Amino acid sequence: MMASGRDLLSAVAIGVGASLLMDLWNLLLKAVLGIPSLNYCMLGRWLRHMPGGTFRHASIAGARPMPLECIFGWVAHYTIGAGLGVGFLFVASRAWLAQPVLWPALLWGIGTVLLPMFVMQPALGLGVAASRTAKPAQARVKSLATHAVFGVGLYLCAQALNLLVRPRS
Repeated sequence: MMASGRDLLSAVAIGVGASLLMDLWNLLLKAVLGIPSLNYCMLGRWLRHMPGGTFRHASIAGARPMPLECIFGWVAHYTIGAGLGVGFLFVASRAWLAQPVLWPALLWGIGTVLLPMFVMQPALGLGVAASRTAKPAQARVKSLATHAVFGVGLYLCAQALNLLVRPRS
């Protein structure tokens, strides 16, 4: 059975909510352990260079700054989260929205770490799986944990959505 418009909106909402939880996790890591998060302005810079044909950088920090890069980066971050929420809906099914279970969402979240490790980090000049960073092992563990938090966020947001919006039958 196809997903309804309401299901798609729910999936977008849980993806955005999970992204917000991921951001709160990253703020906690920075405050408690001094571990910085990805600067979403650099994500925006990468995206803003794409229309000019530049998809890979030796160092995104050394690339020419672009107008509105921070706004583009933050919008992209939450748009990606929403898209991953919709993608999860198609993998997990509509039934998951009605009765969320942690494990599928957690596995999906962990699986999404492949995108930054093998697409974004190399394109930003950080190497495959952050191999060119000052602390590659720390960056990998942080990425994995952050994406696990995204998966937990999908589950928690679906639970919250059910409590707040979905009628009980």
